[in-house]
Amino acid sequence: MLLTEFNTTDVRPLLTACLAVPRWVDAVLAGRPYADLDALKAAADLPLSSDEIRQAMAAHPRIGEKPADGWARSEQSGVDNPDAFAAANAEYEAKFGHVYLVCASGRSGDELLKILRERLANDPGTELAVAGRELLKIAELRLAKAVTA
Repeated sequence: MLLTEFNTTDVRPLLTACLAVPRWVDAVLAGRPYADLDALKAAADLPLSSDEIRQAMAAHPRIGEKPADGWARSEQSGVDNPDAFAAANAEYEAKFGHVYLVCASGRSGDELLKILRERLANDPGTELAVAGRELLKIAELRLAKAVTA
């Protein structure tokens, strides 16, 4: 959709699909109209609370488990070794209590698995903050796919 359409139509469902955090959606909506895509990108770069990160993670599929459709399916298209993720995901979830979340777009399965293993060294608070930054990267990529100048 064009930025002019984004500025004037009901885009709440689109924004929620980008990042399932109501405060983030409300803030991006409240900033309209945006003069350009850089202004939209800047408005979407909001820090998330721990609760918001956990809430948004609940809407994301596990890396390695191919979603049926949607953005996550194309974002995880480089994952060609889903069996390798089963044990790694289980170890990650046992340690942190949530799914492994990473901006997977353009990355291979091997790269994503390496990142998961590196992040296992994080303490829970650090890992939650990393996951929050990854959520914002994903939201930014999704917005860029959905809205054009």
